[in-house]
Amino acid sequence: MLENKLKNYLHLHFIVFIWGFTAILGKLISIDAIPLVWYRMGLAVVFILGYFLVTKKKFKADKKGLLKFFLTGIIIALHWVTFFKAIKVSNVSVALVMMSTGAFFTSLLEPIFFKRKLKLVEILLGLLVIFGLYIIFNFESRYVEGIIYALISSFLSALFSVLNGLFVKEYKPEVISFYQLLFGVLGITVFLFFTQSFTAEFFQLQTTDWVYLLILSSFCTAYAFIASVHVMKYITPYTVMLTINLEPIYAIVLALLIFGETEQMNPAFYYGALIVLSTVLINGILKNKSKFIKKNKQ
Repeated sequence: MLENKLKNYLHLHFIVFIWGFTAILGKLISIDAIPLVWYRMGLAVVFILGYFLVTKKKFKADKKGLLKFFLTGIIIALHWVTFFKAIKVSNVSVALVMMSTGAFFTSLLEPIFFKRKLKLVEILLGLLVIFGLYIIFNFESRYVEGIIYALISSFLSALFSVLNGLFVKEYKPEVISFYQLLFGVLGITVFLFFTQSFTAEFFQLQTTDWVYLLILSSFCTAYAFIASVHVMKYITPYTVMLTINLEPIYAIVLALLIFGETEQMNPAFYYGALIVLSTVLINGILKNKSKFIKKNKQ
């Protein structure tokens, strides 16, 4: 039992490491953010479809569900476009730290969708996040465009995560993911068609880009999603939350090792980043602690 738990815990760390590596691949791939996301989502759909066919699992959904997946699929596509755009115009460190604000945006959105009151502690933690962002904005003005793109991406991430929290009560996670990716890539396809972006050059990628895209869509998207669902059956949400918060740290360390000087920031950036990441961690601990207390009282 202990050995199985340790195995799944190490597997979770590997998955989080893969998620962190997504940002590295986004920097390494030479094409722009929109075609990058089109290739990522399209290839991921193929891989997940293959998963369904091999495992012989059903992936049917009702019309109401398909409409929900269509809307969130577009949101996910926009989230990834703005995320990779942030990396392209700034760097991995900026994008990942800004993405950590997702917990703050989620705390603002959850009361709306789950019809609960906004808690005082969430407001205070939100102010701490804003203070951390102020420090980063104030001392890293050269990356303002990247910071704005990453914050938009973070908000969209929080939005579809909250919506998926509602959808998962009715549909299987892999079904949700498959249709969201499918509708996301279809949405981008329509955009690219009307902007006449489907040129010969669009499909003429460097060999290294193809390699990175295949890794991104298979391991970092299809595999990581399916594996994370499996691991969460054996590990507590509290442990999962703490581990996922290591993603920006893994990615920033990797970025420093791979890209060197382009990832080195002003010391004030790391002070601000520490405030943001610490606040996200505290928020997660408090939320999971309150859930644990409620569960024991029942």
